[in-house]
Amino acid sequence: MKAKLFLVLGAVVVCVVGIALALDGGGATTTAPAKVTLTTDLEKTSYAVGVAMTQQLKDAELNLDALCQGIRDQLGGKPLAMPDEEIGAVLRVFSQKMQQIQMEQRAKQMELDKEEAAKNKTLGAAFLEENAKKEGVKTTDSGLQYLITEQGTGKKPAATDTVKVHYRGTTLDGSEFDSSIARNEPAVFPLNGVIAGWTEGLQLLNEGGKATLYVPGDLAYGDSGRPPRIQPGALLIFEVELLEVNPAEE
Repeated sequence: MKAKLFLVLGAVVVCVVGIALALDGGGATTTAPAKVTLTTDLEKTSYAVGVAMTQQLKDAELNLDALCQGIRDQLGGKPLAMPDEEIGAVLRVFSQKMQQIQMEQRAKQMELDKEEAAKNKTLGAAFLEENAKKEGVKTTDSGLQYLITEQGTGKKPAATDTVKVHYRGTTLDGSEFDSSIARNEPAVFPLNGVIAGWTEGLQLLNEGGKATLYVPGDLAYGDSGRPPRIQPGALLIFEVELLEVNPAEE
């Protein structure tokens, strides 16, 4: 039912485009459709639904004229050119085709991510090899590298504790993808609820401690990454400050 709703609403959106191009009785027009205002909740909701529904059909092979005629007939209460049984059968086949297209696209994207991850892991490994030679940089058994600039003097967290942290995250090329410092708002989270590199690295500090964590892709977001800012398999660098440790309730 939900899939059919998406198809119907998506068709309405596409048809609106067709109608806008055929206001002169069926011929094309060079006049651009009037730009709608987006001030009320209804207008904003309608626009958002239009964008979302169009995305559902962006890869579909459809005849715009026939699609719009079907919408006009249905909304206008006119006799339908196809019986309900045939319409249902056609939509089932169409839905299966769309599912197949989506599966193929996902498989293709997974293959591209795999190739990108392999490339980024190679770059990350080369960086870590050189970085390990720098004074003060240490490497754990998991492959995490860290440089402690201030150990801190307060409590040391366990994986089950909740911590308050200021941080800045960058990729190998120096691009910043996230920063609590820029937001002027420390992050608070259960230490076992974040990437493995953080769970391990923050346990090396006491409250008040500061460090730079060099997190290999396998200890960060893996082969999937978090595109577009974090690519598959990417090594991430975090400057972290452990502000507070709140032990888990027993």
